[in-house]
Amino acid sequence: MLLKAVLFDMDGVIVDTEPLHRKAYFKMFKEFNAEVSDELYASFAGASTRTVCQNIIDKFSLNSNFEDLQNVKRKFFKELFYSDDEFDLIPGVKNLIEHYHQHDIKLVLASSASRITIDMVFEKFGLEPYFSGKISGAELRESKPHPEIFLRAAHIADEPNANCMVIEDSTNGILAAHRAGIFCAGFKSSNTHGQDYSLANTVVTDFKELEIEKLRNFF
Repeated sequence: MLLKAVLFDMDGVIVDTEPLHRKAYFKMFKEFNAEVSDELYASFAGASTRTVCQNIIDKFSLNSNFEDLQNVKRKFFKELFYSDDEFDLIPGVKNLIEHYHQHDIKLVLASSASRITIDMVFEKFGLEPYFSGKISGAELRESKPHPEIFLRAAHIADEPNANCMVIEDSTNGILAAHRAGIFCAGFKSSNTHGQDYSLANTVVTDFKELEIEKLRNFF
């Protein structure tokens, strides 16, 4: 078993968009008069915007479709994306991406974020040259914790699951990797709260712990 491909989640792993998403979601919730608790919001971690919006519609019996909520949320998110001075790559992740790239490890993005958000992030931070593929969970039939997104990512990498590693930070993402039968490194940052890492094969707080030589015991 050799490490040949790394399947990256995006939110909470490559960029910390969670504060932006949270602000945008709660602005949207307010606009639709949906009183969402912190606990309910935390349960949506790793889910696509469509899934979140549909859950809100069902729970609060809203007389709107998911596109209505999604468009309002995206409007708020885009405003914050370009105006929030603190928005940046998570410390150390660019070095890790470059490290894998230099060692000919294939990189595939497997994120629940929309294609629009993924492209915005990749353009803003110049990530396109490093990745051989990008998957948006919003375009798939199933959402994390379903394993579809990681199974497709491994297929894009053209590597068996045993030669792949997922880097995730959410309960739903870790469970999706587990169900796909792919080794999962749980990344736990200071901004991650209320997530279950028990099914991750290893848990790290610093990306240096995921450099190739540090993974010898696993691959």
